[in-house]
Parts: sequence; structure tokens; C-alpha cells
Amino acid sequence: MIYEMRKYFLEKYSFKINFNIFKNIFFLFSLSYFIYCLIFNNEEISFNVVKQIYYLYFCLSLFSCILSIFFNALAWKNIIIWFGYKKKLNNLISFYLLSNSLKYVPGGIWHFIERFNFLKDIIGSNLALYVNIIEPYIMLSSSLLLTSMGFIYNPIFLLFLLPIIFLHRNLIYFLIIKLKSFKKVGLKILNITNTKRQFEQKIRIRSYFPFKVLSIEIIFIIFKYIGFILCFYTFNNGNDLDYYFIFIIFCLSWSLGLIIPTAPSGLGVFEGTFLFLIGNNYPQSQVIATLIIFRLISSSADLLLSAPFLLKKVIKRY
Repeated sequence: MIYEMRKYFLEKYSFKINFNIFKNIFFLFSLSYFIYCLIFNNEEISFNVVKQIYYLYFCLSLFSCILSIFFNALAWKNIIIWFGYKKKLNNLISFYLLSNSLKYVPGGIWHFIERFNFLKDIIGSNLALYVNIIEPYIMLSSSLLLTSMGFIYNPIFLLFLLPIIFLHRNLIYFLIIKLKSFKKVGLKILNITNTKRQFEQKIRIRSYFPFKVLSIEIIFIIFKYIGFILCFYTFNNGNDLDYYFIFIIFCLSWSLGLIIPTAPSGLGVFEGTFLFLIGNNYPQSQVIATLIIFRLISSSADLLLSAPFLLKKVIKRY
């Protein structure tokens, strides 16, 4: 009896527990590695801008990051349309932009909760739940799709195409059920149905594959990369840049930052992973300066667009 109970517990919970531990360890390792490199290269790191025109590059980087957020919001709206909602959708993009800064709050789930609460009064609780669960997965699939372009360096990169398979309409149900533990703290108040028939009665997916949503998410990542490479060029202008190689590493690092909930907006994970993967191809001090400036610029883009939302929250409190 005790053996059977032990076996049941291990089968049901061991992977989940180990996976959570792995995510936390990976976050701590990434952050520690970045801090170590930062301290080790402290004397060599310089934020001095050699040419005046590079200030323009920083402004263009900020503009590119802002555009990327708009495309991300547009993809979010089109997921709702793909799920079969036919009525007019007002203020969705503006609300997405306004609530984006909540992803920096420790826990990394509060922007999902805020968006769920906003959507449930418009499209219903179930559809609001499905949209918020599937959106990060589509973002991840888009990023890994771009990462798979690294197959020219190693064929194993083709494995990054696998997540896209689950975006087929016939596999969406299975995917959502498996993802119901995603951001589990915020989803405890929600409920997911248990049968495919009940699920299909609540949404009517328009096409077999979300080509439009995936395309918009790819544009979102490309604009994000443009903002990054402008910063990278500013601090590495004396080197011949392999833009393709940097793009692959950027997408992979960003993907890992996305799937580690412990890191608000991938903070620490993106930087540590990118620094580790780029290796000695470029001076570490210059790469670190790039990562710090890009983090400040991308975070500023989120906060600038979210400022009205945050101000409204503060005014309500007082």
C-alpha cells in the first residue's frame, strides 16, 4: 500500500517538482554568471559613446522596441479573432500596451491576471483564459522558429521547430490542458474544462494554423532584435559583426528568458544566456555594456507605454 502510494506520488509530482527546481536553478545560474562577468570586466566596461550619431541609434533602438510592443499587442488581438470571436474589439491594443509593465513585477504573472480580468467581461472567462494561456506559447514558438535558422551551424537547431506543431488546431486542446499549470499562481482562480467536446463548444478556431498571429509575432521579435543590434553596433563598431549569428543567439536567449517565470521579463536569464552563448567572439566588456543599455531601453519602452495605466492605478489608491 505504501509502495503504491509512493509510486503514485512520484509519477504525478516528481517531474513537476524537478522542473520547477530546474527553472529556479537556471535563473540563479544565469543571473550569477552575468554578475560574475560584470564584476570581472568592471574596469573594462565603458558606456562612452564615441560618435555623436550613436545617440541617434539609441533613439532608434527605443523606437524599434516601442514598435515591437505594438506588434505584440496586435498579435494578442488576432489570437482572439483566431479563436472565433466575431464582435468588435475596442481598446484591446491600448490596454495591452498599458498593462505591459506589470510583467516586471516579481512573479511574472500579474500582467496575465490583469489582462484576464479585462477580457473576461468582453469575451467571457473561458475564452479570456485560453487567449492568455496560448499567447506566450505562440511568442515562444515564433522565437524558436527563428532560432531554428541556426541549422546552418548545427542541424540540431531544427528541433526548435517542434513547438510549432502544437499550434495546429487539432492539437490546441491538448496544448492548453498541458499549459494550464503555466503561471500557476495566477491561474488558481480559473478553471479549465476536461473534455475536448466541451472545449470545442466554447471556441471556434477559424483556421487550422495561426499563420497571421505567428507572422505578427515574428515581426515583433525582429523589431526587438533591431533595437538590440543597434545597441550592439554602438559598442562593437570596431568589430565585424556577424548579424545572422547574433540574431540566432538573441532569439534563443530571449526564448529562455520567456519560459523562466522566476525572471521578470527574462531579467538576468536573457543577459546571462546571451553572454554565455556569444562566448569570446566579441569582447565581454562590450557585450555587457550592450546588454545593460538594451535592458534599460527595452524596459523604458514598456514603461513609457504603460505610464498612463500606472498613473491611473496610483490616483485610484489615493
